[in-house]
Amino acid sequence: MNESSNPLLQDWQTPYQLPPFAQIQPEHFIPAFTTLFAEHLAEIDALATNSAAPTFDNTVAAFDAAGARLQRVQLVFENLCSSEAPPELQAVERDMAPLLAAHASKVSMHAGFFARLDAVHRQAAALSLSEEQQRLLERLHTDFVRTGATLKGAARERFAAIAERLANLQTQFAQNVLADESSYQLPLKTEADLAGLPEFLREAAKSAAQERGVDGHAITLSRSLVLPFLTWSTRRDLREAAWRAWTGRGETPERDNRPLAREILALRHEQAQLLGYDSYADYALVDRMAGKPSAVYDLFRQVWEPAKASAREERKALVEQAAALGEPTGIEPWDWYYLAEKVRAERYALDDAQVKPYFSLDAMIGAMFDCAGRLFGLQFVEQAGVPLYHPDVRVWEVRGDGELVGIFLGDNYARPNKQGGAWMSVYRHQSKNGSKSIPIVVNNNNFARGGDGPTLLGFDDVRTLFHEFGHGLHGLLSDVSYARLSGTQVPRDYVELPSQLMENWATVPEVLAKHARHVKTGEPIPAALIERIRASQTFNQGFDTVAYTSSALIDMALHLQENPAGIDIATFEAEERERLGVPREIGMRHRLPHFGHVFSGSYYAAGYYVYMWAEVLEAEAFDAFEEAGNAFDPALAEKLHRYIYSAGDSREERAAFRAFRGRDPQAAPMLRKRGLLAA
Repeated sequence: MNESSNPLLQDWQTPYQLPPFAQIQPEHFIPAFTTLFAEHLAEIDALATNSAAPTFDNTVAAFDAAGARLQRVQLVFENLCSSEAPPELQAVERDMAPLLAAHASKVSMHAGFFARLDAVHRQAAALSLSEEQQRLLERLHTDFVRTGATLKGAARERFAAIAERLANLQTQFAQNVLADESSYQLPLKTEADLAGLPEFLREAAKSAAQERGVDGHAITLSRSLVLPFLTWSTRRDLREAAWRAWTGRGETPERDNRPLAREILALRHEQAQLLGYDSYADYALVDRMAGKPSAVYDLFRQVWEPAKASAREERKALVEQAAALGEPTGIEPWDWYYLAEKVRAERYALDDAQVKPYFSLDAMIGAMFDCAGRLFGLQFVEQAGVPLYHPDVRVWEVRGDGELVGIFLGDNYARPNKQGGAWMSVYRHQSKNGSKSIPIVVNNNNFARGGDGPTLLGFDDVRTLFHEFGHGLHGLLSDVSYARLSGTQVPRDYVELPSQLMENWATVPEVLAKHARHVKTGEPIPAALIERIRASQTFNQGFDTVAYTSSALIDMALHLQENPAGIDIATFEAEERERLGVPREIGMRHRLPHFGHVFSGSYYAAGYYVYMWAEVLEAEAFDAFEEAGNAFDPALAEKLHRYIYSAGDSREERAAFRAFRGRDPQAAPMLRKRGLLAA
């Protein structure tokens, strides 16, 4: 296939220079990457052999600008593999994983270029660099060192070989989980099977069955379908079946992730040792805000025992509720959501089936856009007729001060060829190095489709929508010079700050009063109902905190092992749960065989703690708005824009947070928000 016939290698004459999705086929990727790998390496060779003395401009800034065509295609590839990956593309993904890793190693271990980068780094103090230039130099130098640039001989070759093998294993791990999720369905064939399900959930289950070509209703392993089923179904036997399938992903005989995880752990440990670290956790945390595992444990020590104490009190309420319903009082994991919803409805006079009609997907998208407008002066203008990769996807121009700021894609529905969960990504990073590049950002969710009517969200779904939009704004508002520092390319325990912070605006009363309107009557949500929703936010937080924190603690313990080669992750998980005292009926938010955060890539390996680390920052940050008495305080919003959402990685994160808040963060606001201070 020659370059002129491959759409990935052509100039894209499309709206906003989006990828020409309709023309792109799976078979286009391997020849395109082959061409672009060679092109990128030629650029790096040219930088390395430059006869001029190494400077910031001809070495550091030039490297940041190199490989633009490769990055453009790689982002398309990675996004499609996550969002719309038929078997043909999954096969290409398996083939490409080690090749992408090998190319990355060739770049990061390019001795000639690193020698010039290292020379600039050594003379940095004498170069009068701006704060952002200094930051770029430090980040690139760190990137190279952490990916083996200083290794020699056999160690260098082994590090590169490990990277290739890890890419294979992590891809297979993710594809196994996707296959388990997309292949499972729990058929609901009779009215008795539907017992207890509210109308919106029946419609979603009917739509899921239609998507899979089966009659009647079906429950899939989409989080926005299986968790509501566990919440409302009165059929305990069916709840158990759904729960076992949900928690058993990655352990099916055809797709057993346990041996893959064992090899991943051994290879990560070997990587860390090659670079002089005792464990992979020690290696991973050096490049994060936490710095070392002990800092993570210092945080979790403030949370773990209060969370378990809170969970014990919550369990007592569930036992009482089960007895009142005439149901078994031996609480099982598939009972918790169901009984907790009964307690919540009784305690706060909240029936989620009555609340959800106020939270249509379209209305909540309008709410988050309104918040972005009031905080940051953005307008989102939907565009029709733009060719995209799936009919579910919508596109908006993002404008500010009369200019086009970026492009925003929303991909909100679950489907078989899409990975589970929710995430933000980009098709193009913002930068100003050479020419101005505006970002193209995509938010992915996995909501259950609402059948013929509007899609209704539970309040957890609303928070997820706002959470991913926080990531999206982090990418859209980025205002830096260099692509490496753009948007969400910050340490993992900081990247969740803008996303978790945005969740707070989902519960601001004036936002709900304006946008939460009943889908049938158009009536605004009653103020009393808003207050009950807000009051219920600390309900079941013992359960939520235990489920999350147990996953984070076990992830950290796993990556602190100094001899992980023989670990059976199922045995390790069981022993750690026993040691920590994780209640059996709560368990972990993510069991290890399907823990994609940890095993589908390295970004969150020894890093699932980052959500709570960032929650400390987020709770402290939103407290500033609470203290001001105005969730849209203009002065605070301007500082939030400047120091958090637009700064990317151009400023050290502790300094950026202090510039916004005026002090270092404390854990108390987070503990108070979770209702754990008095526990």
